[in-house]
Amino acid sequence: MVRALALNCTLKPAPAPSSTEKLLREVVAALGDAGVESELARVVDYDVRPGVEKDMGAGDQWPALREKVLAADILVLGTPTWMGHHSSIAARVLERLDAELSETDDQGRPILFGKVAVVAVVGNEDGAHKITADLFQALNDVGYTIPAQGVTYWNGEAMGSTDYRELETTPESTAGTTATVAANAAHLATLLAGANYPA
Repeated sequence: MVRALALNCTLKPAPAPSSTEKLLREVVAALGDAGVESELARVVDYDVRPGVEKDMGAGDQWPALREKVLAADILVLGTPTWMGHHSSIAARVLERLDAELSETDDQGRPILFGKVAVVAVVGNEDGAHKITADLFQALNDVGYTIPAQGVTYWNGEAMGSTDYRELETTPESTAGTTATVAANAAHLATLLAGANYPA
């Protein structure tokens, strides 16, 4: 069974409504259609300390999230758009993933080799393409493989005020892209599980 972890990098603690949560739940549902078992976590609900180590000491709750990250074959990183950029919570996740660069498996490969990452971006302003580029680069740097068309996003009307969670129906273009992301991520994760990169 391929497993996925969806990290919601909203700034809003649960149970506050979150557009990022809505899009991630749609990604998770599409992954389920592709045979993937998924879990969601809202990062802001954890005390994730700043730093680039696996464990930043007393009170740091990243180690609990890290266990989930390492157990997942697919990481779905979801972020809102703030001033054209990903959230500070998403930046914190990337900083903490930096620690995995020094972790290797029993064959000497970076520990995140063989794992897949995709992105979900939502906002009522522009910025999804830049955010995707930044996140893809960082995720690939630490060892994740990005599938073809590995991002789904929604941008509201320029200078508008409608949030994704307020839409009565999911736009057809977003729904179709979400389905593609899930299918490609599941396909790639299955392939890598059977034939990881050479040591």
